[in-house]
Amino acid sequence: MDIGAWLCDLGLGQYEQAFRENDIDAEVLMDLTAEDLIGLGVVSIGHRRKLLATIAALRAGSMSATTLIPAVPTATSGNASLAPEAERRQLTVMFVDLVDSTALAARLDPEEMAEVLRTYQSAVAGAIGRFEGHVAKYMGDGVLAYFGYPRAHEDEAERAVRAGLAAVAAVHSLGSGHGETLAARVGIATGSVVVGELIGEGAAREETVVGDTPNLAARLQTLAEPGTVVISARTRELIGGLFELAELGLQILKGFPVPVRAWRVVGEGAAESRFEALHGAGLTPLVGREHEIGLLLEQWERAKEGEGQVVLLSGEPGIGKSRLLRALRGRLEDEAHTALSHYCSPHHQTSPLHPVIGLLERAAGFAADDPAATRLDKLEALLALSSNDVSVVAPLLAALLSLET
Repeated sequence: MDIGAWLCDLGLGQYEQAFRENDIDAEVLMDLTAEDLIGLGVVSIGHRRKLLATIAALRAGSMSATTLIPAVPTATSGNASLAPEAERRQLTVMFVDLVDSTALAARLDPEEMAEVLRTYQSAVAGAIGRFEGHVAKYMGDGVLAYFGYPRAHEDEAERAVRAGLAAVAAVHSLGSGHGETLAARVGIATGSVVVGELIGEGAAREETVVGDTPNLAARLQTLAEPGTVVISARTRELIGGLFELAELGLQILKGFPVPVRAWRVVGEGAAESRFEALHGAGLTPLVGREHEIGLLLEQWERAKEGEGQVVLLSGEPGIGKSRLLRALRGRLEDEAHTALSHYCSPHHQTSPLHPVIGLLERAAGFAADDPAATRLDKLEALLALSSNDVSVVAPLLAALLSLET
């Protein structure tokens, strides 16, 4: 791996000399931290975030060796330039825009505005990178990102929506440093595209995405109020009940021959689990699992007799573990019991008690738009069902739920 070529491919060739003087090779590169980059002279926050995000992707194995060198070597006599083949795939595209940036630019000095844009782009790129999206292009105050290319996951639409919510929250928390409150709006669309074809020359060379999905994402962004995320119909289908949505109805968008249906993302959904959110009640009867159901019911009978039981149900992803539990709970509907469900998520790795928090929020009936005071009232009402000293217990769990008492 040529570190210099890798840096140039990222548009950061100015740091090549510093990397070489400090003996940064492919092996050392994987262990670089933000402090190391500062020591190497990478003073720009945006450049550090870009490098750290790319290094994290390398660690995860998302980039092959062939992508660590310039994708299109300069043609020499007798040899045509090599270019990756374009491919057709489903992509979720996000377009982020900084609200009222024109008016802000008119009030600020150009250097101040440039600093605002760098801070804004860094915040948005950080949110996108957290959910393993790919920042395809910065267009002034706009950011274009892909979910599903170059690396694909099974839940791209969900990742894009979570990244969109994280981006608007991150931008809102920034401020311009000049008494201004910054806000972003996001449009997200999912559809089939042709991706990977290279156009342009030199520094302007880039991979294109051909199809109406990027245009739809950009148009949906114009429908979004400041600090909100608007999604397309296909994206809405893919996220199921994972998020609470407000339907915006049919919208006439420039360049689209027929009205387009859109939704605004309000926040996290109230579904108990991903299985419930994505499948709901539309399930066919469970077939071929009577033996497993019988074993679980046998443990249930022992538990009712006072002999506590614990069952570990394991298997390959998609084999039907959640479906089997759904069937078991259906069998127990007429029996007195309390179901406690805790679900982990790769999107909440920084919150170790997230499953417990989720259980409490569902039990208390929190709504996405509940103010803190309402949430505290709901929590105290829940605790009153099982405690005679709510004033002692409430502050402990309120702290867990980030509520002031």
